[in-house]
Amino acid sequence: MMEKIYRFCFLTFAVCLSALSCSKDIPADSVREKMEIYPDYRDVTIPYNIAPLNFTVSGISDGKVVIGSGDGMSVSVKLKNGKVSIPKKKWHDLLMENRGQSLSVRINDADGNRSDSFDFHVAAEPIDKYIAYRLIDPGYKLWGKMGIYQRDLESFRQNAVVESTDLNHACVNCHSFADRDPETMMFHVRRTDYGGTYVEIDGNLERLDTRTPQTVSALVYPSWHPDKGYIAFSVNSTMQTFHVSDPDKIEVYDSESDIVVYDVRKRKLLTSYPLFSKSAFETFPAFSNDGGRLYYCTADSLEMPSRYRDLRYSLCSIEFDSETASFGKTDTLIRAADESVTMPKISPDGRWLLYTSTEYGNFTVWHKDSDLVIYDLQNNVRRDAAEWNSDRDSDSWHSWSGNSRWVLFSSRRDDGNHTRLYIGYIAEDGTLGKAFMLPQKDPLDNKRLMKSYNIPEFVSGKVKHKGFKVRNADAAYKIEFAEGYAPPVLDAVTGSSSSSVN
Repeated sequence: MMEKIYRFCFLTFAVCLSALSCSKDIPADSVREKMEIYPDYRDVTIPYNIAPLNFTVSGISDGKVVIGSGDGMSVSVKLKNGKVSIPKKKWHDLLMENRGQSLSVRINDADGNRSDSFDFHVAAEPIDKYIAYRLIDPGYKLWGKMGIYQRDLESFRQNAVVESTDLNHACVNCHSFADRDPETMMFHVRRTDYGGTYVEIDGNLERLDTRTPQTVSALVYPSWHPDKGYIAFSVNSTMQTFHVSDPDKIEVYDSESDIVVYDVRKRKLLTSYPLFSKSAFETFPAFSNDGGRLYYCTADSLEMPSRYRDLRYSLCSIEFDSETASFGKTDTLIRAADESVTMPKISPDGRWLLYTSTEYGNFTVWHKDSDLVIYDLQNNVRRDAAEWNSDRDSDSWHSWSGNSRWVLFSSRRDDGNHTRLYIGYIAEDGTLGKAFMLPQKDPLDNKRLMKSYNIPEFVSGKVKHKGFKVRNADAAYKIEFAEGYAPPVLDAVTGSSSSSVN
């Protein structure tokens, strides 16, 4: 009996010794490690009709990447020079088969000594096929080369909608689509012979001169009414200040602002006292999904720029009757206290209101603390969109997909200087999925691009190029306030009025 015990102990010791001696021959880097990938696609939630999520892997030149569910089809891709380029058809077939499921990504180097893996989730809901955005220099002054562009989200194709080079290097900005309709949109052109606001209805483009004796500026931030017969606009006297030691190097603020509604059919402006009060700054209008309310941001009129850090915007709404073109009662959803509310956007299903929150002011793209916040209109509950926000820099401009399941927004989290586009998922019950960066054919293009994405919008179809139409547009039509809606004419010296509309 003792002999058997000694023999067992000896064999056990020999096995352990053998294992220890073998471990000395395994390279130190053979264990699984968390590799740095760019963009960060770990644990994100994506639509099943998105373009391939190509990425780079730091520290590895060549190897193999396998994407699959483990018990179904998979896609094997070579890792070349640290880049992963996924074939589009195989990718779309894989995502289509795994709608509502999670997929695993396994990375191995060429020798099989180093490995890593991560998962991402494929949502059951698709995303709109197209988006539109402006590409601009990241500074505060240049606009010689800019434009509004469209991207096919199912591929990597980008086409110009209108470029500054089409229009003698004019500044083109503030594009907006009526319910994502590619043939019903508007945009502004500044500072050339082509200057004006261009409104396109069902493919017919009209040029407007929107300066009036009653408003502090031409029309600025827009929001279409769902029946496409009205567009709400802010009018803003916008200034900028520069800081030496503040982390937010540039401060942009309004010294005055109001809101008007443009009647597209009658070519007239409408407004109401709560929207045109000289005791408050009103801005960022947003029609509700049924058109019955107009949401907007408002702050007490303070002396600027000396009190710019005290400027906080509340979120309010006012009733609007499109049949009679009249305004009704107002309501306050969020009263400014510890945050300033900007850029409200209502989901097409009417359930959610998404806005950008910052400590003060309203030009959040320059504020590092800017974050997205979701307001549940059904239950009147506010919550931070932590799964979408970064803790490093600004998260600001945003828009909703047609099915209310996806949000497109801009963020400066990558380098602090350029805004890049991110996409976030929201389930019907409000559950959020981790946001992901807009995929590119070459993943390093997001680092190389020396321009910023601005005003990202979803579009339901392809937008035709507008350059030729703008160059051949008729002379600008001079708009004015409708009878009974006109505020007093601004004082030519002070730029202000003594009273406002009823």
